[in-house]
Amino acid sequence: MNEFNPIQTPSLKGITEKTKGDKVIWALVLVLALVSLLVVYSSTGLLAYKYNRGNTEVYLFKQIVFISIGLGVIYFSHRVNYKIYSSLARVLFLISVPLLIYTLFFGVSLNEGSRWIRLPLINLTFQTSDLAKLALFMYLGRLLSKKQDVIKDFRKGFLPVIIPVIITCVLIAPANLSTALLTGATSMLLLFIGRVSMKHLAATIGLALIPVSFLVITAIVYYDKEEGRCKDLPAVLEIARMPTWIKRVQNFIYDSKQVDKDENYQVNQAKIAITKGGIMGLGPGNSEQRNFLPHPYSDFIYAIIIEEYGIVGGAFIVLVYLLFLFRSIRIFRKCPYAFGAFLALGLSFTLVIQALINMAVAVNLFPVTGVTLPLVSMGGSSFLFTCFAIGIILSVARNVEQQESPEQLNQTQNPAVA
Repeated sequence: MNEFNPIQTPSLKGITEKTKGDKVIWALVLVLALVSLLVVYSSTGLLAYKYNRGNTEVYLFKQIVFISIGLGVIYFSHRVNYKIYSSLARVLFLISVPLLIYTLFFGVSLNEGSRWIRLPLINLTFQTSDLAKLALFMYLGRLLSKKQDVIKDFRKGFLPVIIPVIITCVLIAPANLSTALLTGATSMLLLFIGRVSMKHLAATIGLALIPVSFLVITAIVYYDKEEGRCKDLPAVLEIARMPTWIKRVQNFIYDSKQVDKDENYQVNQAKIAITKGGIMGLGPGNSEQRNFLPHPYSDFIYAIIIEEYGIVGGAFIVLVYLLFLFRSIRIFRKCPYAFGAFLALGLSFTLVIQALINMAVAVNLFPVTGVTLPLVSMGGSSFLFTCFAIGIILSVARNVEQQESPEQLNQTQNPAVA
């Protein structure tokens, strides 16, 4: 008598068996997703009272949806052979350039910067610099892998890899200088690992430091120490977001101890949150500064983490990102193909450096930038592009895992084995 066989449904075990790549990175992603769920729910109380009559579950549900979609993006992108991303990299880069140009002139403006474009039909906005960063590092991985034989040559090796970096950073800078600087710095690090000539890198960094130095010097010259404010700027310095950049540099250099100073309000409220957190924190959901700190669910979410979970919790988050970087470097070292190695390293660098800068801003070690904490800040286009980048890293890790599997090794040693 035949046994009754129920209809087979996808099980957790089946999904787990299809989930490949670095298991530690998978675990770190789940840890950060859990932290995100807890902290975003805790820090959106004021937002809920302002827009949803105090219904905080709205943002909890929204974050659950984003995390679910993000994990789906990671899963499906990690199942794709990473070599396919080589062709996709060029297409994405060619798409990102006109999108950045369009954003500069016709994008949605916020805080004097045009960073978003509104998608038709679904009426949602996304930050084009997120796509541009992802496309750039994918494209750099492709170029570095193809140019290794001539990478020391200025015309054949250096120019083809530096031009995409310059184009991307120049187009991002007018609306988001901090993101442009971070993208440029991460690119220089990747080019250094990609064996680009040191003299070419040094010359590029020297040229990039000219406008940065000009900004810092201008901020110092036009600061009135007696009145504690920025002097009146000449008309030539009032263009675009130049006044905002100057004030942020001034606030960082001449950090006022006055808590109520408008220009330094965010940083001062973050300091209060960190001070209240102490060693062990106030406990989950007990943040007090979430009601005073602007953007506690995105730009300054790390301050809320320290307030609720203490320095211990803050140190744990730093450790998670550093462990993520360590595992990505491990993938880089084990990957037998140059494209996969540069792809994994470039994408991991940009995520971890962004995380470190976000945390440095919260503890006042870096000027206010407006970058989010990857996988932790409230969901948006940045969250989904971060998930896509992690999926690509895991795709490379999956390939390395297959190369190291016993069956693959046996087939390599015995080509006759089917």
